[in-house]
Amino acid sequence: MPQVRYFAGAAEAAGLEAESLPGASVGELFAAMTARHPALAEVLPRCSVLVGGVRTKDHAVTLAPDQQVDVLPPFAGG
Repeated sequence: MPQVRYFAGAAEAAGLEAESLPGASVGELFAAMTARHPALAEVLPRCSVLVGGVRTKDHAVTLAPDQQVDVLPPFAGG
């Protein structure tokens, strides 16, 4: 299963920093995330998603079984 790491507000909404979830694509993974952690439904649309370290907005991107996916909400600061 893909390995998901949550950062900042995404970690707060999920209630944890990392987990394994089923999903053959980014879209399926998002569905699994929000089913398990409903508070993520408000956060995910604003997040950057990195698949294997590469940013994507395409929910059709295929995920390998051991794929690393990072969920990063916008950060404030300067």
